[in-house]
Formats: sequence, C-alpha cells, structure tokens
Amino acid sequence: MGSFRPVGEETVHDGHIIRVVVATYEGPDGDTFERDVVRHPGAVAVLPLHDDGTVTLVRQYRAPIDAHLLEIPAGVRDVEGEATEVTAARELAEEAGLAADAYEHLVSFHNAPGMSDEVVDVYLATGLREIDAAAQGPEEEAMSIERHHLDDLVGMIADGRLTDAKTVIAVALVRAR
Repeated sequence: MGSFRPVGEETVHDGHIIRVVVATYEGPDGDTFERDVVRHPGAVAVLPLHDDGTVTLVRQYRAPIDAHLLEIPAGVRDVEGEATEVTAARELAEEAGLAADAYEHLVSFHNAPGMSDEVVDVYLATGLREIDAAAQGPEEEAMSIERHHLDDLVGMIADGRLTDAKTVIAVALVRAR
C-alpha cells in the first residue's frame, strides 16, 4: 500500500467548537485530491455504573437530528490541556450530578473518520455518589436523567431506543466483561 500525505488545508468555517476545512492530500501516485474535513477538539463520555447494576443515562435534545436521545453523559474537550479523565469527571458532575471513586478508560474511537478527526474517549465510572449538578447550556438545563439496568440496555439498543454510538460502544464493552 502506498503512502498518502497531507499537503495543506483552507479553513472555510471557524465555528464555536468545530472548524471545517478543505484539505488537500497527495496520493501514492503523486496526484492530489481534496476532502472536506471537520476539525474537532474531541469528546469524552462516561458510563456511570451503580453498585446495583444500573446505569445513569441522560435524555438530551440533539439539534442536528431534532430529537431527544438517551445516552451516557458526555462532553466536548473544550478546556485546553485538560486530561480526559478530568473532563470525564467534570461532565459526569455537570450532566448527571454524580462523582465517582474510580474512572477506567475503556476505549478511544473515531466517531466519523470519513469526515472528522474527532476522537471520543470512553470511561467507566464506579463508586458513584450524588452531588449537585451544574448544567451548562439550554440542552443540559432541559435534559432528564434516567436509570436503567445494564442488562436492559442491550434490548434497548436492539429495538432502537438507544442509537447513540458512544453509548452503544460503552454498553457493549462493559457487558463483555
């Protein structure tokens, strides 16, 4: 397999969180080609597993699909230089009003590598205790919190009630233990 190399990129949109570029690459044959690429700072997600086998999920409005999704707490890595575990703890507190005694990194995955450089780091949080939530923004302020047994989540994925990729991945990894 030949090698590819980035040649350059031009920013066409610089938003609040993302930047969209037209990136130019050189292929193995020396020809160049362009791709639209979303530059994203990354995200962190947390599966909060309680001692009784239940998982805290949030039901949050997601504007791009105009729907409320049931998902594990998560957020953008929007604090420069912050370790992913620290971001995980912050997002768990903000969205679910929970703190954990332990955070275990489960996986890092590319959310949509055909169009974005976003990487999502997924953690398992255990030893949970309630704290004051600190919602950030209109979606978090309007979200609801639900607890479901981990064993029930597989059926919720199968019947389409859970469609969020980071949640599906986290559930699969924790259930595989």
